[in-house]
Amino acid sequence: MNSIRKLKTVEIEKLASREGVRRIAVENFLITVANNPDEYSAMANLSLDAGLYNWNAATKKAIRDGIKMACR
Repeated sequence: MNSIRKLKTVEIEKLASREGVRRIAVENFLITVANNPDEYSAMANLSLDAGLYNWNAATKKAIRDGIKMACR
């Protein structure tokens, strides 16, 4: 499985600016996404955090897209 790179600020900003997302949640999660060893772990952490903080669908999608972007 691919390792995760650190996302650029401009990449995070684009995802956090999407309509309906919780900006702070997207920024905070994606700033530290490279701390996960792989995509599977990042997605698992997303699932846990989304449930814990009751994130909406737009926020979860933005973070998922960011994780996938960081794995390319």
